[in-house]
Amino acid sequence: MEVQLRHNPSFTVARLILAGGEPVRVEGGAMIAHSAGIQLAAKAEGGLMKGLKRAALGGGSFFVTTYTAPEQGGWVDVAGVLPGDVTYLPVTPDRPFFISRGSWIANSHGVEIDTQWGGMANLFGGEGGFGFRASGEGQAIVNVYGAIDYLDLQPGEVITVDTGHVVAYDLHIQFRMRRAVEGKSMQSMKTGEGFVFDFAGPGRVLLQTRNPDAFAAWVGSAIPGNNPREGLGGAGGIVGGLFR
Repeated sequence: MEVQLRHNPSFTVARLILAGGEPVRVEGGAMIAHSAGIQLAAKAEGGLMKGLKRAALGGGSFFVTTYTAPEQGGWVDVAGVLPGDVTYLPVTPDRPFFISRGSWIANSHGVEIDTQWGGMANLFGGEGGFGFRASGEGQAIVNVYGAIDYLDLQPGEVITVDTGHVVAYDLHIQFRMRRAVEGKSMQSMKTGEGFVFDFAGPGRVLLQTRNPDAFAAWVGSAIPGNNPREGLGGAGGIVGGLFR
C-alpha cells in the first residue's frame, strides 16, 4: 500500500493506493471516496467480543470495513473527523505502537489493530484508559486535531506532555503518569493541567497541536443550556420577548 497525502496540514486526506487484490482496513465513517471496482466487506474484526471492545473501550466503531482492490488496482481516500493532519506509522514486528482513542482511521493488510490498555495516565487524563495497539508489518493511518509533532527521543532524554496532546507512541518507550504539579491536586487544577505523561527515550512520540477534550469542554461551556432562547445569545431576550 502506498500513501499519498493532500490538503495537509489543516484538512488532510490520505489516498491509500492499492495493488491488485490488495485489501486495506478502514474505520467506519472514515472513507471519503474510492475508485471503481473496489469491493467492500464490513464485519466485526476478530469476532463479536473484539468488536464490542473496540467500540466500547477503544473509541472505534463496532464494524471495520475492508476495501479490496480489483485486479488492476485502485485507491481509497480516508480522513478523520476533526480538522487537522493525517500521517502513517511504519509498524514493524519489533516496533508496535499505541494509538490513542479516536486517532486510528486505517491500516494496511499486514498490521493488526487490537484494543489495548493505555495506562492510568489515559484514564485520568480524560483520554479513556484504552486505545489501540498496532502490531505486525505495514502502516497504520492516524489523524490528529491540528498539526503533527514528531518527537524522537534519544536514550535518557525525558519530556513531559499533556495527556490530551498524545496521539501515539512507540510501545517500547518508557513512560509514567503523574499530576502536572506532583502531589498537589489543587495546584494541578489551578494550572489547568490535570495529568501529564513523562516519556523517557529512546523512542518516538506523536503529538497533536490541539487538544480535542479541551475543545469539547470549551464548546460545552459556550452552550448556555437546554433553553433554546438562551442559545440565541444577545438576541435571545429579544426573540423570547416576542413570543411571550
